[in-house]
Amino acid sequence: MIALIAVMACSRPGGADSSSAPLTLKNAADFSSIPNSADRSRAIFTEIGKVLTNPRCMNCHPAGDHPLQGDDRHAHMPPVWRAETGHFEVACSGCHTGQNVTLHEAASYRSIPGHPRWGFAPLSMAWEGKSLGDICRQLKDVQRNGGRDLAALQEHIAKDDLVGWAWHPGEGRKPAPGSQQAAGELVQAWIESGAECPR
Repeated sequence: MIALIAVMACSRPGGADSSSAPLTLKNAADFSSIPNSADRSRAIFTEIGKVLTNPRCMNCHPAGDHPLQGDDRHAHMPPVWRAETGHFEVACSGCHTGQNVTLHEAASYRSIPGHPRWGFAPLSMAWEGKSLGDICRQLKDVQRNGGRDLAALQEHIAKDDLVGWAWHPGEGRKPAPGSQQAAGELVQAWIESGAECPR
C-alpha cells in the first residue's frame, strides 16, 4: 500500500513455492458480531495487517538505506542503496523488467520479480520496525502516504496493479494472504467502521 506495495522481493533458494496455498483473509462479515464500531474497526485493520506485514509488502517499505528480499527479509542482492533524495540510487529496471521473469537455468532464484513501475517506497512510507498501530496511523497521514485520503487509499490497495503484484509474485515466492479484492474490501469495511487504528 502506498506503494504496498509492494509490498515484495526475491525469495532465497529453497524459499516458499508460490504454488503453495496462500494464507486466507477473513471477510468484513466475519467482524459483524463486534458491536462497538471502534473495536470492529481495529479488528478489521488487524486482519489487513496480515497483508501489510507480509514480506511481499514489508520488503518494499524498508526503514534503512537498503531494500529487503525473501521471506526472511534479508538485504537485497545485489546491493542497492538510497541516494540523498531518499529514493534508491540504482535504477531497479536494470534487473526488474515490466513483468515477472521465470529463470530456466540453474540459478539462486527461480524468478526475478517485475512490473513497469517496480520500485521501493520512499522513507516517508517506511513500515519496517513499526507496530501495526504505527503503520495504520502512517497510512492515514496524507503527509506520509503519498497524499491519499481514505478513499484514494482504498482504491490504491484494491486496484493498483503494483500492489496487486503481492498476490502474483512469481515463481519461488509465496503470495500475500488472501487476494487484492479481499484486501480492498477489508479496507473499505475498516473505513466505514471509522478507520480506527490498533493501539
